[in-house]
Amino acid sequence: MATGHSPTILRLAVCLFEDVTSLDYQGPIALFGCIEPEFANKYLQDLPLASAGLKYMLEIVYLAESLDLVKSSPGPLVVPSRRYDEIGDSEQFDILLIPGGPVARPENVPRSLLEFVQRQALGACTFQPFARVPGFLQERVSSADNTRGEEIEWIAKARWVVNEDDGRKIWTSSGVTAGKEAMAFLRGIVELTAKGESEDDFAAYYGLV
Repeated sequence: MATGHSPTILRLAVCLFEDVTSLDYQGPIALFGCIEPEFANKYLQDLPLASAGLKYMLEIVYLAESLDLVKSSPGPLVVPSRRYDEIGDSEQFDILLIPGGPVARPENVPRSLLEFVQRQALGACTFQPFARVPGFLQERVSSADNTRGEEIEWIAKARWVVNEDDGRKIWTSSGVTAGKEAMAFLRGIVELTAKGESEDDFAAYYGLV
């Protein structure tokens, strides 16, 4: 991909677990996958904006409790790349993508996932539709109803929230069409209509506001 410079490669961990909601990671990956080096170099060279100069590209790793196929819900079986417990303290991901779903609660997901998030959270930016991980979202804001609790400032009509107190490192989302203007290039590739920060039509639909 001819950009006139060498983009920084960021490492993104997709955190999988049994009955994970497939759209919660497949939607973002439809965008993020466009800036994987192999894909971008093969398919994006002729696009007008491809030469504008991407600052970052992504190496995407799919993690799970074991290397067995993971059943998504609804959706296909997924092949993990690596296990949570083999990622040691010295290996740091830049971004954690933690999907949601009906079982996305600390008591339902593997303990190895929670321990991985706790090891990685301080050093990674996190896009996560769920995360009542102990010690992780305390005194932070969220737009996702299933993170609601006394320690969370819950914003009912918000498609997504970026936590300013942590240097904008933690993103919570109540929908996979959440996004910012910086993603306009990638949204154009997959022709996705994204929602702004307060454009959550479903907040009223579900009687939250």
